[in-house]
Amino acid sequence: MEALLVIAGLVVIAVPVTTLVLVVLVVSLRRQVAAHSREISALHAALNSGASSDAQAAPAQSAPAQPPTPKPQRAAPPAARVVQARKADTPPRGPALLERTATWVAGNWFYVVSAISLGLAGLFLVQYGVENGLFPPAFRVLGAIGFGAALVVAGEVIRRRSGDDAGASTAYLPSVFCSAGIVSMFGGVLAARLLYDLIGAELALAGLVAVALLALVIGWLLGPLLAAVGLMGAFAAPFVVGGSSEDTSFFFAYFTLIASLGLGIDTLRRWAWVSVLSVVMGFAAIGLLWEADPGASLAFGLSSAALAVLAALIPARGLVPDHAGPMLAHVARAARPIFPVWLAGGALAVGSGFLVILSPGPGGGAEFWLAVGLLFALAGLWIVWSRRAPALQDQAALPVLGLLAAVALQADRSVARGFRTAAEMPEGDFPFAVSALVGIGLALSLLAAWRSLRGGPDRMLWAVGAALVAPALAVVTEVTWQPALAIGAYPWALHAAALAVFMTALAVRFAGLDGSHDRLRAAVFVLSALACMAFALLLILSLAALTAALAVTVLAAALLDRRFDLRPMGLYVAAGVATIGYRLLADPGLDWALAAPWAELTLSHGAVFGAFALSLAVLPARRDEARLMLDSALWSVGALSISVIAWRLLETATGFSGEFAHWTLGLLATIWIAAALAQLQRLSGRRALRWVRAALAGVFGLVAIGPLAAAILLANPLLTSWGPDVVGLPLLNTLAVAYLLPALVLGTGALRLRALPVTLRAALGGAALGLGALWAFAAIRHVWQGAEAMRLHQGMGQGELYTYTVALLLIGAGLFYQSLARGSSLLRRAGLVVLGLAVAKVFFVDISGLGGLVRVVALLVLGLALAGLAWLDRWAQSRGGGAREGPNQSGGSTPTPPEV
Repeated sequence: MEALLVIAGLVVIAVPVTTLVLVVLVVSLRRQVAAHSREISALHAALNSGASSDAQAAPAQSAPAQPPTPKPQRAAPPAARVVQARKADTPPRGPALLERTATWVAGNWFYVVSAISLGLAGLFLVQYGVENGLFPPAFRVLGAIGFGAALVVAGEVIRRRSGDDAGASTAYLPSVFCSAGIVSMFGGVLAARLLYDLIGAELALAGLVAVALLALVIGWLLGPLLAAVGLMGAFAAPFVVGGSSEDTSFFFAYFTLIASLGLGIDTLRRWAWVSVLSVVMGFAAIGLLWEADPGASLAFGLSSAALAVLAALIPARGLVPDHAGPMLAHVARAARPIFPVWLAGGALAVGSGFLVILSPGPGGGAEFWLAVGLLFALAGLWIVWSRRAPALQDQAALPVLGLLAAVALQADRSVARGFRTAAEMPEGDFPFAVSALVGIGLALSLLAAWRSLRGGPDRMLWAVGAALVAPALAVVTEVTWQPALAIGAYPWALHAAALAVFMTALAVRFAGLDGSHDRLRAAVFVLSALACMAFALLLILSLAALTAALAVTVLAAALLDRRFDLRPMGLYVAAGVATIGYRLLADPGLDWALAAPWAELTLSHGAVFGAFALSLAVLPARRDEARLMLDSALWSVGALSISVIAWRLLETATGFSGEFAHWTLGLLATIWIAAALAQLQRLSGRRALRWVRAALAGVFGLVAIGPLAAAILLANPLLTSWGPDVVGLPLLNTLAVAYLLPALVLGTGALRLRALPVTLRAALGGAALGLGALWAFAAIRHVWQGAEAMRLHQGMGQGELYTYTVALLLIGAGLFYQSLARGSSLLRRAGLVVLGLAVAKVFFVDISGLGGLVRVVALLVLGLALAGLAWLDRWAQSRGGGAREGPNQSGGSTPTPPEV
């Protein structure tokens, strides 16, 4: 044991000696390198000055043999020279902090080892006294503290005499001695408290704080290492010494003060990581302290807000921040905000998050209103401060988002429950909780509007914020608190109407300020006013009246755009179309439409169709996206309305109210097919929404396949008797609703949606032709067999069999006529296919199925029809060839039909 102690003592003695030797060697090498650098710089300067003097002293010669000298470049103007000089003087961006730290440690590791060795010497001094019982506990503690104080004094003496900069012979030695002394003094105080219980918790805390403050002061003079040591010791002191206290408010103020000291050091010395350490440890300390004492909500909230404010103010060295340069949002555009902007944004985000966590506290609503008030104050401060600190503008959204989150988290907690309970008491006063929240939103919107009125490049951003904050807070309150259930729909709707009036007043103010040349800001507030009015109508109107009112607001937006050229109105039109489409399909949706009174159904669907048609007529042609939305919505709403009306009429006529009938399934498929086609038509709109619309079209299409497949396979009167029979007259019956209506919708989509891929249009057209053929076949069979004998297993008569042949011949002839009228070779080929089917049917089916004179007539009609169509085909080909040759391109004689 004694040998080990001797070896340890030799190591403790040898390390500082070795360190000093290495320091001397390194300093001498540094001086030699500096001397060589000065010599090289002098040689470069001499060469440059010599070259310039030779160029000025050379005489101008004009001998013929002399090659012409190049024309000298014209000197840059003074402003350009200044910019070039600044660019040349701008130092390149250095390596990262970790890389710089690792490089410094690799080159100066002996200083680090020396500081660690000296610090451990003081701690081992106490341990040695414990193990050997040489001194009483008090002397051991005093020895460690005295040893540390001696090291600090030695370091300060060296700094005053020889300096501590990189060029001095004693470089880094003051920091080494002082940091080792601080560690030894921390160890002595902790030993007095934890090992020997010589002092109480209060005195131990005071001692640790004193040592930490000493480290901060020395670090202010020497370097960031000591400042970091002091900060960590100051933050850890209250947790290390133990003890208990009934009032922890002092500690929240203490942690805030220590963080402020760290920020102050960075403000003067520009050690960024010291500020990061101060803010991180400050928030961590108050968070742990509040976790241990949840009753200290007031101190926790004030400290969270204070740290966010101090992180923005102290680096600015003033009562108002002045952060310039890019905002944090500009990172998406590859811009780099300065470090104080990152520091302020991070502190504000954490502070706002702490206040959100504080808001749902158990203190009867006190924590909620404290958090709301502090978040409101932070948002207001950042809105006002950003006038002189443009780099902080986007950070105002952080406390606003925190405010929305705090309101949402209070949905089922004390404040919301108390609000609903107070409203249910007849003798109670009117609860003003939601009114206060709306007032807070109005105040923030007013502050944002004031910032927009002050002008600047981001005035439009502030206008958008002013138009969004108050309505967003009201909507979050409605969704989470549902105030209408407590205070009634009309009082709550008055709040929304007040917001609409407020936004209208702002729209008038900005319209008068901007004039007719720029109405974007006024348009934003008009949009907000329309949205607030729609919100108010949502609260007081019935389902049908609300849908009609929303459609009227879409028409109002289109009229405002036409009258005042307000481009953002197109956004409201598009949003209104999407919202109304959701209402018609989902909420209240088809279930409501199929059961609502006829008057309400007519009001909702009729008003929507009429408002959309008028909006499309009055909307300016340059609003491509809004016009596309309206056009597609007109077709889908029309198909939806026809389907719903047909459903209800058939339900009344047949008395069948179930959904498993061929006509109800066909109507359901038609509705979802129209919705899918509307989304496909909108694919040519904004590229950002293309994938969303494609996904919606796919989902709607898959939903349509279900009832359509059921109508064809399971409820088809030709195949099964599960569903009801066909109802109606020949050709005007439920078969047309089940199969012809979706075929017409699919065919219309294939013809209108020319921007779709050819394969998709062909698929739509093929599906339309298939459904149309099914309807034609079922309709012919219904004519011959009636509703009771529609099943195919009951056989087929000669008249019905021949009717199918005549129908095929007529369809083929019609296709040939259309190919002639349109000049389409595709239709001509389709006609040939249909005629081929007719021929195949006659020779393979009709000959064996028909008998007597009917068979003769069938073959005669087929021969005459084919002969006539052959003549028509040759005439069409000759007309096409003549057109290709050109004599009838610009008007001329029509080619004569060929002789048969």
